[in-house]
Amino acid sequence: MNDQGSKNSLYGLLNFTSRLPLQLLRGFARGLAAFINVFGISKTSNHIRLNLKICLPELSEQERERITRQAIQNELISYFEFFNIWGSSNQKNIARIQHISGEQLIHDALAAQKGLVLIVPHFGTWEIMNAYIAQFTSMTIMYKPVKDESADRFVREARSRENAHLVPTDESGVRQIFKALKQGGTTVILPDHTPHVGGEYIPYFGVPLATSNLSAKLIQKTKAKVLFLYAKRNQTQGFDMFVEPIDEQIYTCDANQGTHIILNALETLIHRYPEHYHWSYKRFKANPEIGNIYDISPDEALQRINTLREKAKNQANLESSSYD
Repeated sequence: MNDQGSKNSLYGLLNFTSRLPLQLLRGFARGLAAFINVFGISKTSNHIRLNLKICLPELSEQERERITRQAIQNELISYFEFFNIWGSSNQKNIARIQHISGEQLIHDALAAQKGLVLIVPHFGTWEIMNAYIAQFTSMTIMYKPVKDESADRFVREARSRENAHLVPTDESGVRQIFKALKQGGTTVILPDHTPHVGGEYIPYFGVPLATSNLSAKLIQKTKAKVLFLYAKRNQTQGFDMFVEPIDEQIYTCDANQGTHIILNALETLIHRYPEHYHWSYKRFKANPEIGNIYDISPDEALQRINTLREKAKNQANLESSSYD
């Protein structure tokens, strides 16, 4: 089979998979998660365990292990749900959202016509919310093309149904988002990525990590409204969507402080529903002082983390005392 044929076959497979019944895909994901949890064949499981030890050290080992197993299952289910969401119509996806908490906040923010920044973390099944938001506003979203051409085509076609304008993850993309916000449009930003280049060192669970402060800059420069959104599956096979305000100080403080406010909101959410966060991302290697802690023993990794955390705490206390 030639390359073009392979690409068409992959696109067809993705298209076919996306149209399978959602319950069938969820069942397959649960089975796969059970296999991983029983036999421990995935390195990602160890990354999740380490991230949980870093972020939730107050929990018992037994409780963290329970969350690890549940998080592996939830994350795998979310990935298969994404396929099904991308292959479904907007109307079908909207109908799957059975409850929305804080819905009026969205309508009020859009009515202000100042632009809207939606902060959406890697939590639950965030893709389900795009169809709902697209009913009321056009979205300008940064998008990094999928390496595989067929997979990229599949995702782009799904995004086009959601009235989303995809822009590159570079300066030209930032300019387009800035322009869209100034015209009253909407953007969606995931706050828990490590920037490819640069970034400010903002504490996340007490650990200074390279972090993009783009969200806060956009909010402060455009005077756009900001809301915190997440979604998770419920007990009746649908989804619940949550819309929450963010500390009002984000509009008046500097970009780094604003980013800290966003990360605090994320930390609060994680403490509330730790089993629904996508823990597999190797976020805590984003500081050259500790290096890639996912390639060393957990004990050494935690020692490096705690040393850096204590250093950051002492520095913060020193800076605080200098203002007294």
